[in-house]
Amino acid sequence: MSVNQPYKDANALPDVVPVFPLTRALLLPRGELPLNIFEPRYLAMVDDAIASQRVIGMIQPLPGQDEREQTPILHRIGCAGRITRFSETGDGRYLISLTGIARFRIEEELPATLAYRTCRVSYDDFLIDLEPGAGEADVDRTGMIRMLREFADGSQLDVDWTSIDAAPNEALVNALAMMSPFGANEKQALLEAVDLRSRAEILVALAELDLAQNSDDPPQFH
Repeated sequence: MSVNQPYKDANALPDVVPVFPLTRALLLPRGELPLNIFEPRYLAMVDDAIASQRVIGMIQPLPGQDEREQTPILHRIGCAGRITRFSETGDGRYLISLTGIARFRIEEELPATLAYRTCRVSYDDFLIDLEPGAGEADVDRTGMIRMLREFADGSQLDVDWTSIDAAPNEALVNALAMMSPFGANEKQALLEAVDLRSRAEILVALAELDLAQNSDDPPQFH
């Protein structure tokens, strides 16, 4: 099943969203994040989301916590995504894709009445996310492509350069940020970048630093 309904007005977005805490999982506006859902609480979350506006908030836990913690402390900024693909496996898992809509700031976490966590959120700081292509003209595309070629050459990656050349700046920057191999703190920095140009600059700086530190074994984009 594939469903897509772009949001053009923050007032149309739910101000209470279920949140899915997942370290190093980065969702950005109009990016697509595949997820394999198997925990009962998150299966219930997907069921409820599909029955309403199909919106789920992706967010990272703060670093340094026990991964087994059921209710880790969360970062304040995440990204809302809409379920745009859904399938169920024979063993009861859900395979879904979230398409990013807009970033949000958590205003409060609501009392636990469901198996999963829900938060009241505000999109006011990130209204630019609702404008497709905003800031594309300010991105140093040449620098982005040069960085990607260095990664590809250093790690012997087979890159579809035709698709890369055809990708708009927003899609290129956000896809590279989402696929990047960086840690949780770096992912959060990419998420919180004030605009597309800043995100591209952070991404290039992180990639150059990693290449310099690991010149014998450069990181790969997955």
